[in-house]
Amino acid sequence: MTRFTMIATLAAVPLAAAIPAAASAQAQASTVEPMVPATGTVLDVSAEGRTTRVPDVATIRAGVVSQATTAAAALADNGQRMNRVLAALKKAGVAPRDIATATVGLAPQYRYADNQPPAVTGYQATNSVSIRFRDVAKSGAILDALVAEGANQIDGPNLSIDQPDAALDEARADAVKRARARAEIYARSAGMRVSRIVSITENGENAGNPNPPVFMARAAMAKDSTQIVAGEKDVTVSVSVRFLLN
Repeated sequence: MTRFTMIATLAAVPLAAAIPAAASAQAQASTVEPMVPATGTVLDVSAEGRTTRVPDVATIRAGVVSQATTAAAALADNGQRMNRVLAALKKAGVAPRDIATATVGLAPQYRYADNQPPAVTGYQATNSVSIRFRDVAKSGAILDALVAEGANQIDGPNLSIDQPDAALDEARADAVKRARARAEIYARSAGMRVSRIVSITENGENAGNPNPPVFMARAAMAKDSTQIVAGEKDVTVSVSVRFLLN
C-alpha cells in the first residue's frame, strides 16, 4: 500500500527573515537542511520491504495435569510426572537454558447441585514448561517422548527466527528499493525526475514473530508420530521515504 504527498514550492520566504538571529543560529547548528527544500517538489512514499526465512526455533509448552482427592496427592502425582518429563527432555539433548517453568497451579474441584453450596470433590494440580527447540525437525519426536513420559497437555509450536538481524537488513534494502521505484513512476507521470532522497524513516518491523499455536494435543491424541513442518516466515520492514523531484 502506497501513501504519497506531492508538495510544490515555487518560492519561499527566507527563514532568517522570520526567525531571530539566535534561534536561526541554533537551528543551523542542529539541522543540516530543512526537511522541505525551498524549491522543487517533495514526494512522500511509504513502502514495505520483505524477505523470507525458514524458522529455526520452535517453542512448545508441555504440561502435566493431575487430579486426586487431596491436594497433597495431586501435587505428589504431578511432581512425579513432571520429573519424568524433565528427564526425557534432558535425555533428548535439550539444553537447560531452553527449558523454563511456564505455569504451576493447584485448584479445588467442585460439584454443583441445585440449592446447595458447592462441594469440594478433589484437587487438580498443573505444571508446565516452555521448551525451545533449536532443531525444529526433531521437536515432533521429542513431543511423542514427552507424552510417553506423562505429559498430557501440549500447546504449540510457536515457530520463529532465532537471529533475524540479517533478514531485517535485507527487508530494509528492499523497502527503500520499492520506494525508489514508486517515486520514479510518480515523477515520470508528472513530467519530472527524482533528484535525491531527503529523508528516510523506519515505521516498523516484523522479524518473523511467532504465529498463534498451530498444534495442540493431549495424550489421547498422540497415536501416530507427530510431524512439525517449519515452512517459511515473512520478515518485513516498513519505511517512509521523502524524495525531491525536479
